[in-house]
Amino acid sequence: MDPKDPEVGTAPIHFIQPGGGFCFSLEIAWGKFRRAILNSFFPAYTGRMRALRLGSCPECTHNIIDSRDLKLFSNVCGFYFDPDSDPFAGRNRIWFARPGIMELLCFTLLLVPATIAFIFMALQFHAAFGVGAVAGFLLWLFVISFFRNPPREIPVAPNILVSPADGVITHLEEVEEAGIGKAFRISIFLSVFNVHVNRVPLAGTVTHVRYYPGAFLDARSSDCAKRNEQLWIDLIEKEKGFPFRVKQIAGAIARRIVCQVGVGKFLRRGELYGMIKFGSRTDVLIPANLVEEVLVKVGSAVYGGSTIILKLKD
Repeated sequence: MDPKDPEVGTAPIHFIQPGGGFCFSLEIAWGKFRRAILNSFFPAYTGRMRALRLGSCPECTHNIIDSRDLKLFSNVCGFYFDPDSDPFAGRNRIWFARPGIMELLCFTLLLVPATIAFIFMALQFHAAFGVGAVAGFLLWLFVISFFRNPPREIPVAPNILVSPADGVITHLEEVEEAGIGKAFRISIFLSVFNVHVNRVPLAGTVTHVRYYPGAFLDARSSDCAKRNEQLWIDLIEKEKGFPFRVKQIAGAIARRIVCQVGVGKFLRRGELYGMIKFGSRTDVLIPANLVEEVLVKVGSAVYGGSTIILKLKD
């Protein structure tokens, strides 16, 4: 990518997970199969659900029947459903991040039978097989923990910036940033043990979404911000109209960035908009002249949507 021209190095975005992936491909295939069954054998249901669709999507190729289909295309499709009439609206309130449900299912189908098999072998042959059972169970618990999405209490004070992610502050510095100028950057490293959903630090409207394929260096390295796969969202702040940017940056283990919002979407402070799967980095950039007080330091632990990381000038 070229720091002077944000459009250089970008790639098209067709789904909420532009880098694809095995589990994501399975989910796309399952969606096609489910829609084929519904269209063939349940025309009354498909007609009823399509009548509930709101918005528009000219020349839409996504074949949206109900809100389950929007899960994969919410950033590129103009259709939506009113939560009051959507029978699947409750899925957005579950304790797990919805973009990771397929990974949860895949790992569960792999690890749970393996753990049971090791338990059986430990009971039938040798106790040493119990080590495999314990390892499989702990790995399964880790995967469940990784995709957790606990509720957060969002601060309501004016002129504050909340953390976009859980993790540890790694950089606090002024930089030159295309589209912003002199900007203050806050970088957060997310280990594999952190919650990995991303939240918006300020209320604003999305003006640009850019995806950059790239390398998968350690998210703590100095080069990762320039070379790693990443996705940027640019927003205009609700009250004062200044631009700010949030970057999701992949790491050595995290190789799947998810962004669930598209251009024109208004997001409230602390609202969830995506995630990065399995360890990563998140950057926030705002005009440097608007910073009044930085409330964190390098090494500080922060929590997405709830930790106030800086105050803005009135």
